[in-house]
Amino acid sequence: MRIFDVMNAKCVGHKTRRYTLSGILFLLLTVSVHAQQLQAPEVAARAYLLLDVSAHQVLAEKGADDPVEPASLTKLMTAYLVFDALRLKKINMTQTFPVSVRAWKVEGSRMFIDPKMQVPIEDLIKGMIVQSGNDATLVLAEGVGGTEEHFVQMMNEQAKLLGMKNTAFKNPEGLPEQGHITTARDLSILATRLMQDFPQYVGYYAIKKYRYPGTPVSNENNRNLLLFRDPSVDGLKTGHTEAAGFCMIATARRDFPNLAGRRLLAIVLGASSDVSRANEAQKLLNWGFTTFEGIKLYDAGQVVQAPPVWQGRESTVKLGRNEPIVVAVPSGQASKIKTEVSRVDPLYAPIALGQSVAKLKVKLDEVTLLELPLLSLQNVEQAGFVGRTWDSIRLWIK
Repeated sequence: MRIFDVMNAKCVGHKTRRYTLSGILFLLLTVSVHAQQLQAPEVAARAYLLLDVSAHQVLAEKGADDPVEPASLTKLMTAYLVFDALRLKKINMTQTFPVSVRAWKVEGSRMFIDPKMQVPIEDLIKGMIVQSGNDATLVLAEGVGGTEEHFVQMMNEQAKLLGMKNTAFKNPEGLPEQGHITTARDLSILATRLMQDFPQYVGYYAIKKYRYPGTPVSNENNRNLLLFRDPSVDGLKTGHTEAAGFCMIATARRDFPNLAGRRLLAIVLGASSDVSRANEAQKLLNWGFTTFEGIKLYDAGQVVQAPPVWQGRESTVKLGRNEPIVVAVPSGQASKIKTEVSRVDPLYAPIALGQSVAKLKVKLDEVTLLELPLLSLQNVEQAGFVGRTWDSIRLWIK
């Protein structure tokens, strides 16, 4: 691998464009990130992680890979599978699911539905998200998976597909059970993929109050206190058990001159109270938005580099990303950004659309802030016999 291009990033000259999270391809397993070493605020929690979703960068973390009980944060995976079933048209929002005796008797927070009811899926989703209803969650799991046991198997299979390497689910609702564990980093993968893959359903996480007709009003408020405090917060989930403590995944989207729609995600695990988890998550979000600025280096589909291709029908190949390339930089240091593109030389055809061809590194004072693959923005087919032969001769001479 050789470095072919080193250039100063001209951030001011790039056109700022509004885009939503649905346009962001977020692959934590393929993107290596290193935040500039800045002093994060003191956070009163066992573990935490602050992620700049727009830039794919972890800005601060503590104990992010320590095993923890996820409590009701588990419901994010249940929601992921329900949303996927809706996407595949295996179920629909107006369809009803019966309430089993097992779901009716489940412990913990509830939506207060009973076996006499046939509840529409949309209401079950609201009950699971807004009220954190274990009964609603179990009804959805049984309806989508056939049985709770099969649904849990689906949860663990999906966790592997998403790259959640340190997660094991034992139930769909998050009640304490031996071996039911995850990490803050794995939860960041799940939360970002949920928002990315199902943007049409993310709005449910911003609902402040919900109650199914005929049920008590005692559990209608969303437990995410930040929804009532900060208008930029639009999700995602809270959780609590005695063993897990008070947990929260909070996400906020704010507009800035350099980058409209910048999104951060704060994960706080093991706080001492519901007020504390909200305060600590708010502290992280505010720190991330003020201490770092988001800079868009390239638009979606913009050519970052067009290196030569040998033995192809095209002489060059256009490289870039299908989503904007954004970097989070300590405030006031955007002018110091440098980028490096490294790739294999020579490049031979054929090259497929979307093929990873090179790597882009974004540096600040020799500290790597972001490293991600550059993909081919076009197909480059192999040349005919004459073209391949001529290029072989040229390469031999070179």
